[in-house]
Parts: sequence; structure tokens; C-alpha cells
Amino acid sequence: MRTMNTQTPIKIEPFKVACSSCNLRELCLPVGLSQSDLDQLDNLVATRRNVSRGDTLFRTGDAFQSLYAVRTGFFKTCVSSEDGRDQVTGFQMAGELLGLDGISNDRHSCDAVALEDSQVCVIPYSQLEELSREFTDLQHQFHKIMSREIVRDHGVMLLLGSMRAEERLAAFLLNLTQRLQARGFSASALVLRMTREEIGSYLGLKLETVSRTFSKFQDEGLLEVKQRQIRIIDQNGLQKLVNTAHCT
Repeated sequence: MRTMNTQTPIKIEPFKVACSSCNLRELCLPVGLSQSDLDQLDNLVATRRNVSRGDTLFRTGDAFQSLYAVRTGFFKTCVSSEDGRDQVTGFQMAGELLGLDGISNDRHSCDAVALEDSQVCVIPYSQLEELSREFTDLQHQFHKIMSREIVRDHGVMLLLGSMRAEERLAAFLLNLTQRLQARGFSASALVLRMTREEIGSYLGLKLETVSRTFSKFQDEGLLEVKQRQIRIIDQNGLQKLVNTAHCT
């Protein structure tokens, strides 16, 4: 059963912070672009959208028109199984792109749902393609982003195919903290924007297993857990769990 609110319209307003001056530029599409290329991209990214917590940015089957760079907030992507359950396929944070799923068939193949009040930069894909043909650096960066998504998908396949519950959750937490650290946040303390149930859906684990594993990590001195607030006490211990999984 879906509980997300779909009644609130997505607000569209002029985009006033240029790519060239955005503090996320090193994490997003403009990495390595020259100033002249950035000026062209500034003209391309003309709007931003505010997406309230629980609302969808796009749904499965929607026509694909744009990519979305997360500027603030947190999203999950999910697909619906035949029995109506949602399967979480990823979590996206500031500096990451949403919408790549729609390129192949010109329609989105998943839902993108805001886990907190968020804001995205809208990048019209047809114009991005045209600009990429003109600026090879932009095309190269876009290919790197798509490659990164493929590598991430391979990582999820490894999680689901060969790791025990403890190893899956350890790998998930380490990946999350590494991505947050790249954005200037703490490497050891974080607030989970997703529920235990959503983590379980992503990792292929039951809710009870996720909760039990968090408790086990706390009992073993790896984590300090206070509802959604997590503090990593023994990062090496978590890493050993992941390394063990790779060696077996």
C-alpha cells in the first residue's frame, strides 16, 4: 500500500543559483568543465523544483524529458512488484542525478520519491544532448556519471547475491557515510532519512532482520543507535565485515 502524498503539486520557480557558483559543482555534472562550458550549462539549467517530503518527482511510465540534479534533500527510487509492493532500488542525495532510467525507452521505469523536503535542478535532456555534442568535456563527464551508476548497480547485486545480513548492512552504512563525507558531513555520525523498512527493501532483508542487525551492531560496540541517529564507533569493525564478505 502506498502512503505517499500525491496531491501537492510540485512547485516550479526560477533557478537563481548558477552551476558555476553552486557548492555542489564538484559532485554533480559540471565537474572539470571550463568556465565557458559552465556558462553554457547555466543557461541550460533554467529552473529548479521543490519536492515536499513524500511527494514524487516522477513516476513509472511518465514521459522522460529531463534529468534532475539533487540540490538539497534526499530521494529514494523504487519499482512496484506484481503484488503491489514497492522495491527500493536506490537512495539519492545532494549532488547526484535522478532520471537516467528514462533514457533508453523515453519513459521512466521507476518512481522517485522525496524522503525529506528537497530541491532539484531541472536539466532538459534534449538540450543536454545538443550541448554535449558541442562540448566534449561535458559529454565525457556525463558518460562518467552513467558509468558510476552501472558500478553502483553491480555493488547492489553483490550485496543481494553473496552477503549475509550483517555484511549487507555494514556495506550500506559505510557507503552512505562515505557519500555524506564527500559532501562535508561527518564521517561517523548521520541521521538516516530512510526507514528501517526501506533499508530492508533495498538490501533484500526483512524489517525484523534490519532491526535485529542494528541492535547486534550496537551490542558489539560497532554503532550507537538512537532511532534514526547513528554514530559509527568502530568503522574498522564494519569494514572487516565487508572485507570478509569479499574474501569468501
